[in-house]
Amino acid sequence: MDMDSVVEEPLIEHTQAGAPAAARAGPPLLRSAPPDFAALYEAHNRAIYYLALRYLGDPAKAEDATHDVFLKAFRKWGEFRGEASHRTWLYRITINHCHNLRQSWASRNLVTNADDAVWENATARTDSPLRVLETKELGQRIQTALDGLPSEYRLLLLLVADQELSYDEVAALTEQTADAVRGKLHRARKAFAVLFQQSA
Repeated sequence: MDMDSVVEEPLIEHTQAGAPAAARAGPPLLRSAPPDFAALYEAHNRAIYYLALRYLGDPAKAEDATHDVFLKAFRKWGEFRGEASHRTWLYRITINHCHNLRQSWASRNLVTNADDAVWENATARTDSPLRVLETKELGQRIQTALDGLPSEYRLLLLLVADQELSYDEVAALTEQTADAVRGKLHRARKAFAVLFQQSA
């Protein structure tokens, strides 16, 4: 069943005598769902996946996190106040969800079988084997340096460098001032450079 059929499907009315009006209107989840949620998913799912991938470093976890983020957004659609863009709102959900995943006991203590598909699929088919190897090694060095950063620095670098958000957008997402973001981002870049050099 695709997202369009869930959203556009008419709600079944309950005809039981004495049923409350809310029950007759259908489940609260579907009553508050936007008719264009499928378009929202199509517009943002790749960016959400990529942010989760860089934050978590595991393609399987990133894919699961992406699905979780959109499920949460679907369930909480009625609570979206419109004070920020949909993109910003989805990024906030993604950041919180990925942070919670990284803090969980299982994430800290279990060894993952994350494959190298991220770096293997990042190259064009016409690249030489040497170029493919160089790209893979560079990607692994970048991920290793990112993983060595404190989570706040990693997040700031991902939002500004990878997702190309402005300082004001990052400030809104991380609930701090734009000046604080600038200062922390400066320190994050310096720390990343040191870790990147150490991984050579």
